[in-house]
Amino acid sequence: MAYTVLARRYRSKDFDELVGQEAIVRTLRTAIAQNRVAHAYLFTGTRGVGKTSSARLFAKELNAVGADGKVQEDVAEAILKGQDTDTIEIDAASNNSVDEARTLIANAAYRPLRGRRKVYIIDEVHMLSTAAFNALLKTMEEPPEHVVFILCTTETHKVPATIQSRCQRFDFKNIPTSTIAKHLGEIVKQEGGGLKAEPELLHMVARLGNGSMRDALSVMDRLMAAGEKSLTVKLLQDLLGLPDRELVHRLVKAVADGQAGEAIVAGDELLKRGSSPEQLLGVLADRFRDLMIVCACGADTDLVEASGEHRAETAELAARFDAAGLTHLIAVCDSAGRSVRTASSPRAVLDAAIVRMAMSEKLADVAALVGGQVRAVATRVGSPAAIGAMGGGGAVAGKK
Repeated sequence: MAYTVLARRYRSKDFDELVGQEAIVRTLRTAIAQNRVAHAYLFTGTRGVGKTSSARLFAKELNAVGADGKVQEDVAEAILKGQDTDTIEIDAASNNSVDEARTLIANAAYRPLRGRRKVYIIDEVHMLSTAAFNALLKTMEEPPEHVVFILCTTETHKVPATIQSRCQRFDFKNIPTSTIAKHLGEIVKQEGGGLKAEPELLHMVARLGNGSMRDALSVMDRLMAAGEKSLTVKLLQDLLGLPDRELVHRLVKAVADGQAGEAIVAGDELLKRGSSPEQLLGVLADRFRDLMIVCACGADTDLVEASGEHRAETAELAARFDAAGLTHLIAVCDSAGRSVRTASSPRAVLDAAIVRMAMSEKLADVAALVGGQVRAVATRVGSPAAIGAMGGGGAVAGKK
């Protein structure tokens, strides 16, 4: 049999299995229990957070669960596979004309064949043409009593306000990294066959998902395709071309110690292993962000998503900086990252940024010295305005 990717194989089969959208699940279930099912819903959120899965599960609750609470397994399976005759899934990206909308309206008048409702799930609804939206307006406002519309979109701003006003809107939030990591760990256990994954690997994959469970599962698919029984951080770095974590730590440590030469050597090694200047600056900015959060909120903060060992390493490194200095370093990375995209010599911009970060404490000392000298001169000439103008000193944030 053909291989089924993780995102499809572990797709939620019940509302209890839907990850990260508990408030929406509770509301939809209550609506069914109290017979307060609306005629139109709008599910919005970024990719891979459960919009289409929730639409199918909602259709399952409406048509596959009897009054006695028992599930009709054959109906439920057909709905979840998108093959049920009473649950019509439409891809608006390829069926977006006014003619398709008119066909939908005409078919909506017919009652469901075996279920209580006829459910129309319109995916990527923002792709419908203006004429198609206009054709749907009246039907969506007063549809036949047996019809429920569920519109799914990643770009709500492209859905006309007239359509949105006829729907109950549910905003699907990005799934927290810790929640994704926990779910990935459960999937690794279910895969069996002696497969194991490092806790830090699961956190890194979850972060790469950027709030999307499907994106995280796609990365896990690539890792499992390597055929290794032990999924490690090194394997992830090799497959995706991510900067080596140890080298990044070495570079940041050199910046903390003010060793510009050592920092440049570490940066050079990262470039030789396949990192681009822009990618490296982005990774450094993320690392400095974690250190800044630890400085400001403490080592136990939930705002830094890392396993125990990596968290202890982060706390130790954060002690070498102060929050103000780290905000400066993040700004340097951001500025240099924008510059390398158009620079004739991206490597020169990167090296200059690394040296500037490593020497930030000395730059702060020079700025303070110059500011102090100017204030002293202004005091001697008796100019209050000049003194006030130089009060900031132009200091550059430094390290501890």
